Amino acid sequence: MGKRFGLIGHPVAHSLSPQMHNDAFKDCQIDADYVALDVEAGDLEEVTEKIRKGEIDGVNVTIPHKVAIMNFLDEIDREAERIGAVNTIVRHNGKLVGYNTDGAGYMQSIESYLPSNVKDMNILVIGAGGAARAVCASFLGAGVSSLVVANRTKEKADTLLNLISTNQDQTNAMTLSEAENGLEKFDLIVNTTSVGMSPYTEQIPISLRKLKDKAIVSDLIYNPLETAFLKEAAESGATTVNGVGMFVNQGALSFEYWTGIKPDRKRMTNIVLKTLGG
Repeated sequence: MGKRFGLIGHPVAHSLSPQMHNDAFKDCQIDADYVALDVEAGDLEEVTEKIRKGEIDGVNVTIPHKVAIMNFLDEIDREAERIGAVNTIVRHNGKLVGYNTDGAGYMQSIESYLPSNVKDMNILVIGAGGAARAVCASFLGAGVSSLVVANRTKEKADTLLNLISTNQDQTNAMTLSEAENGLEKFDLIVNTTSVGMSPYTEQIPISLRKLKDKAIVSDLIYNPLETAFLKEAAESGATTVNGVGMFVNQGALSFEYWTGIKPDRKRMTNIVLKTLGG
């Protein structure tokens, strides 16, 4: 019997992780399968016990469990601890170890679009969940001097920044309306929320009416390939980056943690694009 891996979140029906990972297992000649597991918050402990017992060999973690799952793990990797969120669980010597590949995966996907010196960029991150933590921590680690987190609840944005930043001069929290009104000062805008994800594809997280000329707009959503948010940005002349690159890169890094093997990222990308019709 082969190994079993999966994705835990709520909801997860939209995810392409099973298609991507199962093809990678086949390509690497690994006897394993990957399934999407719709898990509500009250069932997190039960699922982690299944991993501990070997009924599941490892999982990815997605919205809304990336922070709460940490309470049920034995060890947290230093990067995941710094970010304050986990998206990958590995069973190692009977212990459950939490990692975070979101930050590295995102930076790998966006780096070719950024100037050589990102320190002078003004960056706006929309959302204050687990993915936002990873993105923000990565930018701060790269030395960005101006980072704003905008969220419907400003207090949650403040909490995020207090967890990951020791320099209050380089960070700030805003409401979504405050970010909209000052949008012209941002060089890069990143949507880390699920607003605009299939099937609610007409929604956008904030208005781009005041978007800066030649800005870069990034959306972590990959289904649809072009969200309404990215479409509006492109129509304004902005450079747009969808979530496929981050999705593939974070998945490939998780795959390496589970198997010790580097999968073919180009093949993984093609699987995602083919499935989405892109």
